[in-house]
Amino acid sequence: MRPIEQSCYWLATRRDTTASSQLEGDKNCDIAIVGAGFTGLWTAHFLKQLDSKLDICVVEQGVAGYGASGRNAGIISPCIDHSHALAIAHFGRDEAATMAKLGLENIEELAQFADDCDFEKSGQLQIALTPKHIEDCRANIEVANTLGLPGYRMLSLDEVQKEINSPLYLGASFVPGGGNINPIKLVEKLKHELIQLGTRLFERSTVTGIDNGTVGTAKGTIKARQIVLATDAYTHHLFPQLLLRFIPLYDYILVSEPLTSSQKDAIGWRNRQGCVDGRTFFNYYRLTADDRILWGTSEAQYYAPNRVDESCDHSEHHYKTLKSSFARHFPQLAELQFPYEWGGPIASTTRLTPFFGTLDSGRITYGLGYTGHGIGSTRIAGRILAHMVLRKPSPLLNLALVKKKPFPYPPEPLRSLSVNMVTSSLRQVDEGKDPSMLLRMLDALGIGFSS
Repeated sequence: MRPIEQSCYWLATRRDTTASSQLEGDKNCDIAIVGAGFTGLWTAHFLKQLDSKLDICVVEQGVAGYGASGRNAGIISPCIDHSHALAIAHFGRDEAATMAKLGLENIEELAQFADDCDFEKSGQLQIALTPKHIEDCRANIEVANTLGLPGYRMLSLDEVQKEINSPLYLGASFVPGGGNINPIKLVEKLKHELIQLGTRLFERSTVTGIDNGTVGTAKGTIKARQIVLATDAYTHHLFPQLLLRFIPLYDYILVSEPLTSSQKDAIGWRNRQGCVDGRTFFNYYRLTADDRILWGTSEAQYYAPNRVDESCDHSEHHYKTLKSSFARHFPQLAELQFPYEWGGPIASTTRLTPFFGTLDSGRITYGLGYTGHGIGSTRIAGRILAHMVLRKPSPLLNLALVKKKPFPYPPEPLRSLSVNMVTSSLRQVDEGKDPSMLLRMLDALGIGFSS
């Protein structure tokens, strides 16, 4: 298997491959941020906005964007939760409306910042493959209407076929506000902006421990007044006690060779929406700026006991099932080749939204658990963390999303057992069977396992 820097389309085609220097020797700063993905970079961005004089160091085990930030689909959702209905179930209607408005404002601001990062505000299609999916699409539109969100609409069979030509598609709902982006270009823009503002970035410097305000690596240390833990699915490598609130999973993605003119004509997709189908274990897909098809699956893999390392970066089983599902959706492109294939780690919470908190008597602040929606919600998390670190008031800090922790996951060996049971039950639902007693119980508790 190729290393992730070669097998992941975004990382393999990045423009700037020059890493910042490693951390060597002993440094001092006001705020040290562990992790140079979206959470860490956005947190530094907003800290500098709140106080431009802050001395900030960011330390990263690989290169900026090495983790989930550089391995995702680049599909931006305007919804902070996985759906507005789930936001109502988790936080109540009033807070769901607040979160919906916040999500849309966040996308608008991100679009302005990332206008040179292949950003396409194309919206999204939620594809119906069965009559039940059509009912789900209509229900989602009704929820959006009750929250005062404009632009949601239902597409008939003829309308969806005119958008994207697939024999499987029965209809769809259009979700406005979201779009597509090149995530590594966004990482690079944030990185270079922060360096220009005086932020010190240390790459290829794995943090081995954090103790008494000091971040330690093999070759150096950083002493800081405050530390931000922006490590998402890798967090338990430093603080295993936080595993109570999340589970590390791996999603897998393919990217094709560029489409020819005839292939583009065969598939349509002229409006370039990001797409998800209506299954519990759904496919998500989009076009890249150079007209490749990115094809991913939400059937995430858990590697016991809570493994997150290079051995999980590839899965031949997932690649095979991804290619098979693509051929079912688009038989006219069944011969299309996929030269890029990779996996990336995500941190999933039981409510499918991130959580926040502090350690070490408030000297360490953390936020993690984006459950596959990180491109948009990490920007909001960065604002939240910046205000938490500086103890500055903000309406964001009053959100239940910030104040309340998600329901905990069980420890091993119950963790593996429960994941396997739920996965099996969810597959049966996608096969057309009714939800099991287990799924109905979890649904009543607002707990989910699919990313």
